[in-house]
Amino acid sequence: MGRSEERATTPRSTGGQAPGVPFVLVGTDGSPSALLAVETAAREAGRRGARLVVVHAFIWPLFRVGLEPSLYGPTESGLRRQAQIVLDTAVARAGAAAPGTEVSGELISGEPLVVLATRSRGAELVVVGSRGTGAFSGLVLGSVAVHLAAHARCPVLVVRGREEPDGPVLLAVDGSPDSDAAVDFAFAEARARGAALVAVHAWAPSSGPVDPTPLFHGAEEVHAEAARVLDAALARAAERHPGATAEPRLLRGRPREVLLEESAGAQLLVMGARGRGGFAGLLLGSVSQALLHHADCPVAVVRRDAG
Repeated sequence: MGRSEERATTPRSTGGQAPGVPFVLVGTDGSPSALLAVETAAREAGRRGARLVVVHAFIWPLFRVGLEPSLYGPTESGLRRQAQIVLDTAVARAGAAAPGTEVSGELISGEPLVVLATRSRGAELVVVGSRGTGAFSGLVLGSVAVHLAAHARCPVLVVRGREEPDGPVLLAVDGSPDSDAAVDFAFAEARARGAALVAVHAWAPSSGPVDPTPLFHGAEEVHAEAARVLDAALARAAERHPGATAEPRLLRGRPREVLLEESAGAQLLVMGARGRGGFAGLLLGSVSQALLHHADCPVAVVRRDAG
């Protein structure tokens, strides 16, 4: 049965539970995108045998505005009551999506970006929708989703596009440290879902107008190096995941275009936060950002240093 509580400050990562108890975290703001994320998070928690923590960040106390209903208005009109309704609705939706999964709700005073990033420490996964109630018309991806993909302390699942239940888990491989972390996550996710795993590495003789690769290497050399990167990544994964298999798919083209095309028909796309070509200090690479904005299926972003 679901339950909810209010917290005045950012909570500990255990949410009042015993340390070490696995949990999946999901943020909600009452929007359709957020409620879809809540249902997805409930199923993810069920697959993991984890509990689900639903968080609604309640920002109004920071502005010292009145939270209780007016003396002359209906009892359900106060800001605090409205926030509680948002949370209770999400908790109920989660319970219906994954019966038997322990679901709890937390009403936390704080800014959503800060609350969810901090609260993600110790979580197995944090789930958010692609857009929230504060999104401007035409904005494809909400600021909370982008921020968490770069700053959360655990893998982030952004619920977007259309999930194909019978499709494969799609893994983006580029040989970077973050990509290696994504490999482990993808193998575990495919096993939990009972899905095929397809490992994609995109290669091209040139990655952009200023790429000097063609001056020093021909297409055959670039192709051979790409094959080596993909084979090496899967060989390392085989040592860590005995008996698990992945279909290697070496495709010619730029990573953004290749992965966007491959995401159609997948049930999940897993990628690292940054690839090998990212600038030092950049928390979220350009390919990762493009896929978060435009992929045709949900996207999981994994960072090596998260945790």
